[in-house]
Amino acid sequence: MRSNARSGVIVGLVLACACGPHARLPQRPLDIPAALPATDSGTRLAHTLAPLLYLQRDEWFPLDRAVAVLHPTRRVIAYHLLWRDDVHGAWIPFTVPTDEEVVWVGYDPSGAPTELWTFWHGRILHTDWRGRGTPAIDVQWGKHGSLPRGTIESDLPPLRTLNAFYAYTFLGLPDILLGRITRPGPSGFFHSYDRYRDFSRLLVLGDSLDLVVRTTDARDALSAVFGARYSGKSQWPWE
Repeated sequence: MRSNARSGVIVGLVLACACGPHARLPQRPLDIPAALPATDSGTRLAHTLAPLLYLQRDEWFPLDRAVAVLHPTRRVIAYHLLWRDDVHGAWIPFTVPTDEEVVWVGYDPSGAPTELWTFWHGRILHTDWRGRGTPAIDVQWGKHGSLPRGTIESDLPPLRTLNAFYAYTFLGLPDILLGRITRPGPSGFFHSYDRYRDFSRLLVLGDSLDLVVRTTDARDALSAVFGARYSGKSQWPWE
């Protein structure tokens, strides 16, 4: 009886995992009235200031969609990034089936970047970027937290450091393996900490923008590009 009960629990868990959510993105091309034309100066600026994304070399999930949002009255551009999935929690029913992250670029009247903000696991990091050229971001393995390139690790918030998340890849291994029942994904991260910090795969975000809009509230545009269900993280760093 115990064996049968145990088997029933395992089967139930597998079935629950198999019913995990799946991403359903709108088809391209996207016909969105709010989109800025390619000839608009804002569109050109958004492509010029789009950060270079340096992915961890073993990253599994691709960047599926990207939207640039120009603030109409402040010199800030938000870059909303939609990754195929998050390495953790993919098997949980009703969870959001994609991973939205956000990077913001501030610029001066000449169009030169002056500062970066990035969403990092519930916190917003800020970095002065004056005189440092094209904005550049390091993208964390599996979780896609965004770090301004060159961030000093000891400056990260407690319990949100890179070495803490490296430890979580081992502590959360059962969760990662359960996620593979729902969708293709990694079995885990089985390399050194130095490799965890190896952000060497370059992705030029300026070549990957699906949409550029100018608005203070981009929820309609993001829903049109990302689908009805996405994380809905902060639209602006001061919110």
